[in-house]
Amino acid sequence: MSGSNSSLPPGARPAAADEPLGLTVHSLPNPQAAQRTVSGRWKMLAVLLVCAAPVVASYFTYYVIRPEGRHNYGELIDPQRPVPDLAVRDLDGAPANLRDLKGQWLFVSVAGGGCDEVCQKHLYLQRQLREGLGKEKERVDWVWLVSDDAPVADALRPALKGADVLRVPEAQLGAWLQPAPGQALRDHLYVVDPMGNWMMRFPAGLDVHGAAKAKRDLERLLRASASWDQPGR
Repeated sequence: MSGSNSSLPPGARPAAADEPLGLTVHSLPNPQAAQRTVSGRWKMLAVLLVCAAPVVASYFTYYVIRPEGRHNYGELIDPQRPVPDLAVRDLDGAPANLRDLKGQWLFVSVAGGGCDEVCQKHLYLQRQLREGLGKEKERVDWVWLVSDDAPVADALRPALKGADVLRVPEAQLGAWLQPAPGQALRDHLYVVDPMGNWMMRFPAGLDVHGAAKAKRDLERLLRASASWDQPGR
């Protein structure tokens, strides 16, 4: 007999020493914090909807709720095409970005720097149509996108006063503007909204009679956007 130090039976294992339990503490869900997060998201969404509502309403009015017998002279572009992020230059060679034009309605022409008779006619119509908008003209910029590196004649520069003139290679412009089938980019005048979306193309060969119809389209666009668009960028 060895008392309390008696030997273990054959095959028996000694009792394991007591070990501390491993506890991992996790944060308990906080219903109030989750509720505040959801509420904040809904409020943010509501603010965005309120800000976008006038824009959506104006386009809905122009595109959908049209009085019978009303026809656009210009071709509406659907879907609209946003202005690309393109590095460009002005006539003096200073760097710019095509997206710098956003914030105004744009009346756009495209032509090489040589500016032939059609180009000069477009520039004249752009300037005259803008002036014909009266007090609303401050909401519209007229833009000449020079599609090559040809120099612009000094004699033409005074006529460009008040215009935005940028050099953009024609190949890059194809990512944004497109002519009608069978036409070239230089054959049309284009309309871009203040958000930078190309949304209308006027027919090739615009003359004085067509210019009167184009002016009516521009006036309708300006009226439809009056609740949210303001002059200046």
